[in-house]
Amino acid sequence: MKITICDDNMKDLTRIKQLISSYKTLYPGSDFELDSYTNPSLLFRKIEGNYLSDIYILDIIMAGTTGIEIGSLLKHSGSRAAIIYTTSSDEFALDAYGVHALRYLLKPVQEEPFFEALTYALHHRQNTEDPIFPVKTKDGLVSVPYSKIEYIENASRMLRVHLTDNTVITSIFIRKSFDDEIKDLILDKCFMQVHKSFLINFSYVRKLDGSSIIMDSGADIPISKKNTANVKRQYLLFISSHYR
Repeated sequence: MKITICDDNMKDLTRIKQLISSYKTLYPGSDFELDSYTNPSLLFRKIEGNYLSDIYILDIIMAGTTGIEIGSLLKHSGSRAAIIYTTSSDEFALDAYGVHALRYLLKPVQEEPFFEALTYALHHRQNTEDPIFPVKTKDGLVSVPYSKIEYIENASRMLRVHLTDNTVITSIFIRKSFDDEIKDLILDKCFMQVHKSFLINFSYVRKLDGSSIIMDSGADIPISKKNTANVKRQYLLFISSHYR
């Protein structure tokens, strides 16, 4: 299990390292590979290069690149890393909520809430697997990780699978119904069919806008009228399950 810490304040970064060391003493079975940064821009570039960790402990207010920007990059990369934010101010809680951070800890970080947050993050990562959605294309079968799917549309009896990197995979003509094609995805709490022709991944919703959903890519996805209230309810349940 790899943990990355990023804080441009050396005193605060050292405090987190000490807390992790104390945690390992308390739970001797814990096996961590630890990486740390005082330069958030350097970590940003590492993530862009797909050098990823399992858990990120990020300060929010940093010079150059903020912890929220790093969290957003992780979210768009399809990473299922657990994020714990630390900050001296509670004014960024809503931003942390937007990138589905698991915990939001105020500085100076205290041992008890930090241990609880780290335990929760470890369980989250250990229980997180990335299933595969198979797409039959003219060039053969393409295996798409669930975490890379932003949304899927049914276009003229073909699946158009829109990915987080803005690429689109188009299936061959589907013989089954759209509902049947996506039935396995719907079993995952990240996904919901919001319209007869659209399935979305709640992880990449930017905002609910009346009768439509704006995705992180900017795509405007319609919500069927009969489903509007249920979509809003399910999205709020999804958010609340990822952040408290």
